Amino acid sequence: MAKIKIKKDDTVLVTAGRERGKTGKVIRVMRDKNKLLVERVNMVKRHQKGTGPQNPGGIVEKEAPLHISNVMVICPQTNKPTRIRRRRTDDGKGLRVSVKSGEAIDKL
Repeated sequence: MAKIKIKKDDTVLVTAGRERGKTGKVIRVMRDKNKLLVERVNMVKRHQKGTGPQNPGGIVEKEAPLHISNVMVICPQTNKPTRIRRRRTDDGKGLRVSVKSGEAIDKL
């Protein structure tokens, strides 16, 4: 299983599939399935049964998971999609770095 380099709250661009070209913020990463949820991307409708007076049933729209290989992280400095590389800082901490610009993606 490959190391997943995308984290929650990253901005990503969808590179393949029906939603190609759309961007959004990562809501959740499912590491065991190599999938993630992107805000307002890959929306599907689900028929949901009501569970009481507070939660009535009906047709609910929600995000469906995308495979991790179908998205690329958008570099915050250049606003372009990029691959991610890991680099160690001088104090030994790990840092995610944009391959194109060489700038850090994580906030220090």
